[in-house]
Amino acid sequence: MTSLETCLIRQASPTPVPQPPSPDPTPRSTRIQEEMRFKVLRALERQPDLSQRQLADMLGVSLGKANYLLHALLDKGLLKARNFRNSQNKLAYAYLVTPGGLAEKAALTRGYLERKSQEYEALRDEIDKLKLELEQLQ
Repeated sequence: MTSLETCLIRQASPTPVPQPPSPDPTPRSTRIQEEMRFKVLRALERQPDLSQRQLADMLGVSLGKANYLLHALLDKGLLKARNFRNSQNKLAYAYLVTPGGLAEKAALTRGYLERKSQEYEALRDEIDKLKLELEQLQ
């Protein structure tokens, strides 16, 4: 390989752009799990008679994932499941958010709001930078 080819390859290779550190040190998988728990608790607080299938559709997850999320919250004591006594469908449940579930939802709401506010600020900064770049190009 000639020195000219080496020079051209170096110029064509993108220089890695250092990424700013994430404002939230929480691992991504933990944030996703917390967001899903928050969304489940919020949905069931509003509509306790949601079926697992309806909940899965609302959250955009599989039925198995919705079942897993519900059982995790039931196991932690954040939800209680009650059968409908007069229901034609004997598998119908009402999922009631417990006082512990309400406290957990409040904590998750604070964290969710904080993360979304940080994301909003970062997006707003990025938009401002892009507008400035666009103005400089024109």
